[in-house]
This record gives sequence, structure tokens and C-alpha cells, in this order.
Amino acid sequence: MSFVSPTAVQAGSIPPALSGKDVVGTAQTGTGKTAAFAVPMITALYDRPGKVGLVLAPTRELASQIHKVMRQMARGSRLEGALVVGGESFHRQTSEIRRGVDYIIATPGRLNDHLQQRTIDLSKVCFLVLDEVDRMLDMGFLPQIKDVMRFVPKQRQTLLFSATLPTEVARFVELLVTSPHRIAVGDSSKPSSQVTQTIRRLGPGDKQRALIEELRARQGKVLVFVRTKSRTQRLLRLLEHEGFEAACLHGGRTQAQRKHALEKFRRGSHPVLIATDLAGRGLDIVDVDTVINFDAPSTREDYIHRIGRTGRLDRTGEAVTFVEQGNADEEQVVTGIRPPRPAPGPRAPRPPMPVGQQGPRRPQGRPRHQGFSPRSGQRSAPRR
Repeated sequence: MSFVSPTAVQAGSIPPALSGKDVVGTAQTGTGKTAAFAVPMITALYDRPGKVGLVLAPTRELASQIHKVMRQMARGSRLEGALVVGGESFHRQTSEIRRGVDYIIATPGRLNDHLQQRTIDLSKVCFLVLDEVDRMLDMGFLPQIKDVMRFVPKQRQTLLFSATLPTEVARFVELLVTSPHRIAVGDSSKPSSQVTQTIRRLGPGDKQRALIEELRARQGKVLVFVRTKSRTQRLLRLLEHEGFEAACLHGGRTQAQRKHALEKFRRGSHPVLIATDLAGRGLDIVDVDTVINFDAPSTREDYIHRIGRTGRLDRTGEAVTFVEQGNADEEQVVTGIRPPRPAPGPRAPRPPMPVGQQGPRRPQGRPRHQGFSPRSGQRSAPRR
């Protein structure tokens, strides 16, 4: 796998994990977190025959990539694994598990399906990994993760990795680990210094022209982020009409279609991939040269994760973001700085009221109520 020296997150995580400690790690995307937990998990399972490792990941794509790395790293160890994600045959997954596996790579939703059908036994799990914890909570997987934890032994080793660790995520993490070793690599609230960032401020209707200009001016693999599935399909048709070899990736595609699109992008036969934020995290495509944000993301955190698809490991990359002219919210997401609001102009004086024109008369005193005499306090007879 061409490993020469460990990355910072690997150097900080692998030794304590090999000694049996729980680990909580935060690091930017593209820093080698998969190997940081794969090495100690494979070692633990090799030393403890009959035990099982479990890795939870937020998306099918990330789970598939982890499964691929685990198979490569476990080659020659006779350790076998199963990939348990939605969009794949439930029965085939059941058959693989029944034959016996040493580790399971799963998404929370499909794993819960198996647990409800009693086709998976987690009682032998001794090594648990939760990857991209913040992303899983953002996607609403907290109830499913809690359900999974009911089936996992409390006596286990746990490793958790996250790009960010806000208060609500940290509170959840503390429930799963015991006296963990903590490691933080870099400032996950800032973009990678290996990525050159550019902003293009465009008027309404200028984005498509600007995208074609950028693609024609660049070489290598380009990942284009958009906000919606429908826009993904529209841009795919546009780029194919303009002669570009492009593929698309979004949640509305079948698992087979998503795999095929990623494979074409990895091979380079289709060097342009148009994607929603489904591809924002976890995809291990090391040689992405440029990220283009056709639609600016809604949060600063998503922006950092998007452009983290390039400039991975020891490579450099470029990120171009299209921002609508005058849109202060999009500017703040990209720059992290709120643009100053224009100072209000002088207030126009109120015109004088013309002589002889009076405004509405203000009522004087307490209003009289029908049938009530304010002077005597006695109810009077109604007028006929």
C-alpha cells in the first residue's frame, strides 16, 4: 500500500491503541485516519481468534472504502470481513456473516436491520470503531447507534475519530469510552494549508458558463459539488453536451450506479465527478486535483470538508467556490469572516404637515360603555 512513514494521526493513535487503550482522535480529512484504526484492529483480532471487530461509518461510500483498505491490510492474515450497507443484497450479507467473519464494516441503518432480524450477533465484539462521529450525528444516526450499543459488550476497546468535536458530539463520545488517549491533529476548524482557495463572485445565471471555463482551463480530476440531486443531473447533461467525460454521485442513485461512477472517476476515464455532499467526507480519492463548489455549502464546516477532498496527504490542490454577488452568508461560509454591512445612509427628514390639516383626533379620557354610568357606578337603563 506504499506506506513509508506514518502520518501525524497514525503516529499519535496506533501506539496507544496497540497497548489496549481507548482512543479519541480529531483530525482533518485526508490525514490517514483509516489506517490509524485499521492497524490496531487487525492486530487485536489476529491475537484473539474468535473475537470480532466492528466499524461504523456514516455512508455506504465511506464504509466500502474502509472495507477495501481493511482487506488490503489484512492480506495474508486469514482475517475475513463483511460489508453491511444499504443498497446491497441483505441475503448475501447474511450468508457471509453465517459463514463466519472476523470484522464487520457497517452503516448504522443496515446494521440495525440485521439486528432486528437476528442475522448478526455482536456479542463477540472486542474492538469497536466509530468513524466520522460528527457526520453520523449530523445525519440523525444517534438513535440507531444507541440501539447498536445495546448489543455490543461493555468490555471492549473503542476508537472514535471525528473531523470536529463540538460540545454535543463530545458529550456523546464520553458515554462510549473509558479513560481514552486523546489526539488532535491540526486545526479542524480551518481549511488545509495545502489547498489554494479561490472565490469567483458571479451574477445570476453565470455559474454554468463559469464552470465550463474552469473545466476547460484545468487538467486532472475535478470534483464538482452541488446542492441538490436534480441539479447534479442537469449539470451532467450540460457537461456531456459540451464534450466532457463526467459522472455523477448522489443519494438518489442505486448502489451499483454509485459504485460505477466512483470507479470511473478513480480510473480517470471520467475525470469530472458531480456530487452532492454525499461525497463530502470519507471518500479516499487521493489524486483529486481541484474541487469546485458550484453551489456554496450552507456551513463553514461543510466547506472545509468539501475542499478537503483535494490536497490530501502530501499533495497540493485547488478549490474554487462560486459565490453569488452580494450574498454575505455565502461569503462568510467561505472566508470565515462576516463581511461588514454597509453603513446606513442619513435618514430623510419627515415632511412638514400642511397648515390646517389635522391628524386623527386622539380619544380623551376613559371610554364610555353602553349601559354603564361612570359617574354613579350604576348600570343605567338601555336607550330605546
